[in-house]
Amino acid sequence: MSGAGKEMLRAEGITKAYDGRTIIQDISLRLDQGELVCLLGVSGAGKTTLFHTLSGLETPEAGRVLLDGEDITGRPGQISYMLQKDLLLSHKKMADNVALPLTLRGEKPKAAREKALSYFPQFGLEGTGDKYPAQLSGGMRQRAALLRTFLGSRGVVLLDEPFSALDALTKREIHRWYMGMMDQLKLTTLFITHDIDEAILLSDRIYILSGRPGRITAELDIQPPRPRDVDFALSGEFLDYKRTILGMLEGSY
Repeated sequence: MSGAGKEMLRAEGITKAYDGRTIIQDISLRLDQGELVCLLGVSGAGKTTLFHTLSGLETPEAGRVLLDGEDITGRPGQISYMLQKDLLLSHKKMADNVALPLTLRGEKPKAAREKALSYFPQFGLEGTGDKYPAQLSGGMRQRAALLRTFLGSRGVVLLDEPFSALDALTKREIHRWYMGMMDQLKLTTLFITHDIDEAILLSDRIYILSGRPGRITAELDIQPPRPRDVDFALSGEFLDYKRTILGMLEGSY
């Protein structure tokens, strides 16, 4: 379901440099409530740098980040950010892994664990609270990492290639599941991918990031409403979107 609700996240004129070299320049974007928006671009265009800045891990040289109208520029802990790897702690049981954002916010471990466990059935993790990460499949570990991200969020999550490590069948299953969870939990999502097909299948809108330094060079609305079935990926409309995106990315490699 496309987000036609209020604006949840806005970036205005973000510029970030390292060691005197500008990585991203004058980037502005927005996310409306309930949207899933993709940031698509080639390696080295500054996608992860932008996520570090949006999440407050880095402070930009110029620009600001607004979450639900509040300036959160350079303030970590305001937006949940999930990296490509699940980063579950191997020595901790799953309930404690997932409860980590709550304990970091000061909740008592027992209460945090109970709250985390209350979401396990909804996330397809029932019965895994006392297991260790190595005992779970890749898909279940990814669900746990997404639950941990959700528990630390204020309704907006940043996902950096969250599905890239999964095999094709598991990825398709997780796609369907995440679309349902977004609607149930009223989440707003910005995610990075290199996979054009994935971006077209999942997104309400796609931002193209390209150049050196990286800039938003195009914005594309994907019209068919979510969720989109597998047949859409075989349609002429899908191929038209893919041709358009490939044309936008041409010269970025």
